[in-house]
Amino acid sequence: MKEATKNSEKKSHHLVFGAGLIGCYLGGVLSHVGLSAFLVCRPLIQKKLSEGITLTDYLGHKSPAISLKFIGQNSKNALTEIDFLWLTVKCTGIEQAVKDMAPYVSKQTVIFCCQNGLGSEAMVKQAFPNNIVLRVMVPFNVVELNAGHYHRGSQGTLTIESIPATERVVQGLMNNMQCDFLQVTNSHDMSALLWAKLQLNLGNSINALADIPVKAMLEQRAYRLVIAKLMRELLAVTDAMSIVLPKVTSLPAHWLPAVLSLPDFLFKRVANTMLAIDPKVRTSMWWDVSQNKSTEIDYLNGAIVEQARRLNIDTAANQKIIALIKGIKIQGENKDRQPPIDGIRLLKMLD
Repeated sequence: MKEATKNSEKKSHHLVFGAGLIGCYLGGVLSHVGLSAFLVCRPLIQKKLSEGITLTDYLGHKSPAISLKFIGQNSKNALTEIDFLWLTVKCTGIEQAVKDMAPYVSKQTVIFCCQNGLGSEAMVKQAFPNNIVLRVMVPFNVVELNAGHYHRGSQGTLTIESIPATERVVQGLMNNMQCDFLQVTNSHDMSALLWAKLQLNLGNSINALADIPVKAMLEQRAYRLVIAKLMRELLAVTDAMSIVLPKVTSLPAHWLPAVLSLPDFLFKRVANTMLAIDPKVRTSMWWDVSQNKSTEIDYLNGAIVEQARRLNIDTAANQKIIALIKGIKIQGENKDRQPPIDGIRLLKMLD
């Protein structure tokens, strides 16, 4: 029965909508494991990837060149039999994406929302009320080392929401997608998992303000103390909502602020897995800021602040970080950034 399910799944068609870092990596993985996968992208991206892509990761795995199949963005020759659509655009691009992806969605299409933060799937469900829409947690970072070379720089297991109606389908996907470059599991309590992921994503904004790689940021206690402040506010909210956060790292959620607050020499000993990332990795919010794009801050820190207001919980630290991110200016034709904020100064700004 398991083999029959696997063979049946390989006949279905996947469409990755959003040719950013995660979208290209995911499209590469789907093609690498032999699934029928198409990538929606602009002509410039299609040209760049026309000779295939290479996948690598922080554990040293490297793929041979992987050929991709493309569909031009806004193509009039949209596929009519897409079984699984992986929506990998940022939260800020959802509103436009639901319009652009409509030609590819038929009554049997299952839509996977792969966004950071909370709440963006609501727009997808509203646009496609008759389709199954499932949330996906993508916990790792991807960077493009050079044209067509996508590198996974940190650990984490891709997690697909599982509901009774999709139990068998999700299990089949998990079986077929597992490989050196991607570990896949499922969750029956995706809301709690996404709150736990949001706790980790609170470092995204700090990385954008620090303007240094994630590993270098985590090696500085002042930055870690800032992240710990943000996390404590999130934990106050989830505790008030009686949400039990699952472990998405080797440490329980409530331990993370204390561990981040340790002196540098102790942190390096206790939390060595947090530092097991490539020294060049930066967060998606850093990339957005560096390219003068809108960030996902309203779906990350903003989601905490919004829920905290309903519960009358103070979130001064998260509110300050939101203001700082929204105040970043990219100046001049060369897009020179305003100076980064060092950890000690940033910590004082939150006091």
